[in-house]
Amino acid sequence: MKNFLAEFRVLLSYPRNIVLLLARLVLAYGFSLPALMKIQHMEETRVWFESVGIPFAGFTAYLVSGLETVGIILLILGLFTRQIAVLLSFVMLGAITFVHWQHGYASANNGFEIPFYYFLFLMIFASFGPGKYSLDQLLFGRGRYE
Repeated sequence: MKNFLAEFRVLLSYPRNIVLLLARLVLAYGFSLPALMKIQHMEETRVWFESVGIPFAGFTAYLVSGLETVGIILLILGLFTRQIAVLLSFVMLGAITFVHWQHGYASANNGFEIPFYYFLFLMIFASFGPGKYSLDQLLFGRGRYE
């Protein structure tokens, strides 16, 4: 049984880098519509940030919109993945704190479920990196994901 479990573990490790790539792409896609809406309606975003009590609403609206936009590009490329994952995780903590927490957990009630999932995905990338199919691997880390 011990040999079977060892072989099974090896078998499951083969798609690891493809799963990391797909997860990066899905996460980038998930950020795309909210980022685009914020950028296209920056004044409304500022007003909304102010209404939910986000400090320095004008500055924060530009900062969050910029981080999300740059984050989308970097996640797709797998470049500076750990760093952008940490920065985007702070955005998700802010979303949870200022927007979703008061509605509870369930996403059906605008709760913090979805931002929490994004936060967990981002922590995976902050902890484990982008995987083999990334510019981080190509430029900075030969052999780390073999």
